[in-house]
Amino acid sequence: MNTPSPGDKDAAPTPEELREQVDHTRKELGQTVEALAAKADVKAQAKEKAAEIKEQAAEKAHLVSDQIHDKAAHATQLLKDKTPDPVLDKAAQAATQVRGAAARAGQLAAEKTPDPVREKAESAVTMAKANRTPLIAAAALFVFFLLVRRSRRCR
Repeated sequence: MNTPSPGDKDAAPTPEELREQVDHTRKELGQTVEALAAKADVKAQAKEKAAEIKEQAAEKAHLVSDQIHDKAAHATQLLKDKTPDPVLDKAAQAATQVRGAAARAGQLAAEKTPDPVREKAESAVTMAKANRTPLIAAAALFVFFLLVRRSRRCR
């Protein structure tokens, strides 16, 4: 585009140059209007922000879940490594006895429990079986905590 120089006051823009300026101005104005419309669309902005926050929360939940799983596995392994063999043997024997007693109690309770309550219990058992590792890790941490607490009291 030719622009008149300060010394050339008689030179006027050509019709082609004027058309180019008008087209350029229209494009800039269109972009400005689109940007303003996007800023004014609060509903779309809210949806975008909500989607962004939801994605961040999902990522954070996944990260925390992985960290908890790793720490629980580490604690379980630590507990197994630090627990003496006689204690593990006694725990295994006690677990066997508890399983037997629990089975007998479960049969007795199942015979005398109403159907709606039994259905709820079955769904809880299914959920516990699906999340067995975290439950075992939590139980192991609890036992470890009790052992540490007991050993501190004996000192």
